[in-house]
Amino acid sequence: MTCAAKASINLKALQYNLQRVRESAGNSDVIAVIKANGYGHGLLRVAQALANSDAFAVAKTEEALALREAGITKPILLLEGFTDGPELALLQQHAIDTVVHHPEQITLLEQARLPQPLKVWLKVDTGMHRLGIGIDQFDTCFSRLQACNNVMPSMVIMSHFANADDRSDPRTFTQLKRFFNATKGCDLPFSLANSAAILSCDESHGAWVRPGIMLYGVSPFIKGVASDEGLQPVMTLSSKLIAVNHYKKGSALGYGGSWRCPEDMPVGVVAIGYGDGYPRAASAGTPVLINGVRVPLIGRVSMDMINVDLRALPAAKIGDSAILWGEGLAVEEIAECAQTIPYELLCRVTQRVKFIEV
Repeated sequence: MTCAAKASINLKALQYNLQRVRESAGNSDVIAVIKANGYGHGLLRVAQALANSDAFAVAKTEEALALREAGITKPILLLEGFTDGPELALLQQHAIDTVVHHPEQITLLEQARLPQPLKVWLKVDTGMHRLGIGIDQFDTCFSRLQACNNVMPSMVIMSHFANADDRSDPRTFTQLKRFFNATKGCDLPFSLANSAAILSCDESHGAWVRPGIMLYGVSPFIKGVASDEGLQPVMTLSSKLIAVNHYKKGSALGYGGSWRCPEDMPVGVVAIGYGDGYPRAASAGTPVLINGVRVPLIGRVSMDMINVDLRALPAAKIGDSAILWGEGLAVEEIAECAQTIPYELLCRVTQRVKFIEV
């Protein structure tokens, strides 16, 4: 049997979502975040489809180099920055912009002998407490970078929100206030807004916005789905029914026999499992679309297969289409059923799933 599981990537939806970013933050340039293999959608595929963005952001040097090797000439920002001199030299050689988030990186810049300076984005920790120089360090670090011959004068100052996915959380505005207080008098462009802030906090937009998850057609908020924000899903994960069986009342299904048939009933087997990236933690009742009809997952998710209750679709047959998330079935809903977040589901689709562009 050929691989039934496939991930259909709707490039027009990706471009539509980029336009939605521009509508929400029209005066800002857009740096499309395409780290983690384009959030599981394919690094180069996403970069080429988002050619109308103003720049790209990745997390790893290897990702940035893969873009350059593929002929991508747009500005690329390395979000995690560099850790040693050789990596710094590599960034300069390939014209890759870098985030500076620690004083030790500034020391490396001061000690380096580079043929040309780099563009630097100075990251300030305003409350995320992950990467970023402390607010009390800002003046010193900023002055050192200004004086460093290996740094272009056209720096960008940035920070990152920890709670913007909750529209009602006041800590986003606390971070915003801290940032503006710390950088007061610093006449340089700034970048604060992630996807959630692009849609909910106009004051954060600045010179650059950094959309990530919204580009892929997923709501950046803890409640709601993509359609609530005018976004279109980019990935549709689908497979097929490979068996339709009929079991008697009381029959125990799957590993551990954790689900028993409440009556005589038809059960479908879909060729998808955690070996493909479908979450093992998906609970009984998680919806699956069979021929456009919602049916519930029953029993445990296996490596290659899941069972679904076909009582609502007794005419279902082998070969019928099954959508696990995407068009017609929000990935946000599946993530909630699996007690995780949509980001993880998208990034964990495995290589044995066939990716196709639509």
